[in-house]
Amino acid sequence: MKSILFSLFLIVLVSCKKDSEPLKTDLKEIAKEIMVNAKNCALITVDAKGIAHARAMDPFLPEEDFTVWMGTNSKSLKVSQIQQNENVTLYYFDKENASYVTLQGVASIVNTKKEKEQFWKKEWENFYKNKATDYLLIKFTPNSANVISEKHSILGESITWKTPQINFRKK
Repeated sequence: MKSILFSLFLIVLVSCKKDSEPLKTDLKEIAKEIMVNAKNCALITVDAKGIAHARAMDPFLPEEDFTVWMGTNSKSLKVSQIQQNENVTLYYFDKENASYVTLQGVASIVNTKKEKEQFWKKEWENFYKNKATDYLLIKFTPNSANVISEKHSILGESITWKTPQINFRKK
């Protein structure tokens, strides 16, 4: 009887350990799930005075390597801010599952016909009267990401609240 109870205890202990320390690939899968469920994100740029600016964005789904494409008006403030400081943050929040992903990385402005055709949403037609001149793309390339997901029991450390992190930089 003692050996059966001990075996059950070990099984519970091992299964808890797996849940609290997901494999890196699992963390990436969870992060991508949060990004897809959230649908929208906040793009955070920093201006010349060091003031952060956040705005809601309608991004395309993340690519396999977590590159994210977003459309914007060529005259928008975020374009000049990115040209002056390429370091930006994307924040995805999935309220329904109490989960979020914060990605830090670099953004670049893309104005090529091929990419603009590839990353276009028909519902944007009313926002861009002249797609050739008014529409630009922001290409976000991540360096790192922080993930919290109550749904998947991915939580911050109990004392510091430091979140699990994904590092995308090649070593």
